Amino acid sequence: MPAAPARASQCRKPKGWLGRIVLRNMNSRHSRLTDWGLGFAVIGAQSTILDVGCGGGRAISKLAAKAPGAKVHGLDHSPESVAVARRLNATAIQAGRVEIREGCVSQLPYATGKFDLVTAVETHFFWPDLPNDVGEIVRVLSPGGTFLLIAEIYAGANTTTAKLCEKYAPLTGMTLLTPGGHRGLLEAAGLQDVQIATVPKRGWICCTGKKPAA
Repeated sequence: MPAAPARASQCRKPKGWLGRIVLRNMNSRHSRLTDWGLGFAVIGAQSTILDVGCGGGRAISKLAAKAPGAKVHGLDHSPESVAVARRLNATAIQAGRVEIREGCVSQLPYATGKFDLVTAVETHFFWPDLPNDVGEIVRVLSPGGTFLLIAEIYAGANTTTAKLCEKYAPLTGMTLLTPGGHRGLLEAAGLQDVQIATVPKRGWICCTGKKPAA
């Protein structure tokens, strides 16, 4: 398997010792991106939050730090990711502030309307069925709740990483969207007040949308 698709496979679903290295690298590499993206979120002191595709758990720790009274849930389909994220957030888990479990975005194991905020950092381009999966996000959002999507690549970005990902997308199974494509995806799922922010020189994108209030 070519090197790029092999790396993408580990990013999609980290496994074994190599997966643990990838997870540690992602926690470090995506830290500034995550800080930037979370700056677009309004996080209530008592919010109930879900981080989908939580990877190594760095976004969970940042969310828990931003809102000490919030309950933060994490979900990932990789057992390795769940284990690493639990170790990173062990203190918050013991305190009852964080809960991390294994599961799939296509069938979220949570009740309808449970979360005030759902985040997805560097993960949505690997989801198996984007329209359905964003629909699942909307389902578990409370009325008026926010979906926040953060990524370091988008289709058409003039960066080396974005160009490589677009080149190998047929082999890796990644789905890359333009900023306009992201807007259309969120609006088609029923989200309102969709906002798109980018940092073109880095290829970063952050998208937010709100579930209609009851």
